[in-house]
Amino acid sequence: MSVRVKVCGITRFEDAMAAIKLGADAIGFVFWPHSVRYIDPDSAYQIAAKIPPFVCTVGVYVDPDTTWVEKTTRIAKLNLLQFHGDETPEFCNQFPQPYIKAIRVKHDMDLLQYAERYKTAKGLLLDTYAENMPGGTGHVFDWRLIPQHLPVPLILSGGLNPNNIAMAIKQIRPWAVDVSSGVEASKGIKDEKKIFAFMQGVKQS
Repeated sequence: MSVRVKVCGITRFEDAMAAIKLGADAIGFVFWPHSVRYIDPDSAYQIAAKIPPFVCTVGVYVDPDTTWVEKTTRIAKLNLLQFHGDETPEFCNQFPQPYIKAIRVKHDMDLLQYAERYKTAKGLLLDTYAENMPGGTGHVFDWRLIPQHLPVPLILSGGLNPNNIAMAIKQIRPWAVDVSSGVEASKGIKDEKKIFAFMQGVKQS
């Protein structure tokens, strides 16, 4: 099975199309207003409405209220929700769209316990922990902290880039990988050459 790829932090249509043409399976829109990669739902819809079929559109949230999730999913026509904060399983389950739960990995975490708690999630996205930063750190966490067998699909994130993606996939064998800052020219602006190199790394793994 090939590893799926999500390119996150999309703010421009040309970046979305570059990622898709190079093989991305999903694109992510960040709906956390404090992010440098934030996009408003109307702009996200303008992008999502023009992308070809069979590409998943993902909304990324950090401790949102219910109204904000409902508004953004309705306007942007999202396929999947991604929660990066302290959202409970009950919160995540209340929406008609399926969800994945991001976990910022620390040394004292029991990831198997998290997997059991969020067993209704379509997958666990493992990201790098940094204080006051729910994602997009550009740093890799210690992959040795990942259990050998998680009972839900594993999505690897955190500091992935064209230089380390092949090694990451060979070592971890995730269901999917999620990249944002590792393929950027500047924050919120993607670099097509970096996306190409990243996708080549995925294929070579």
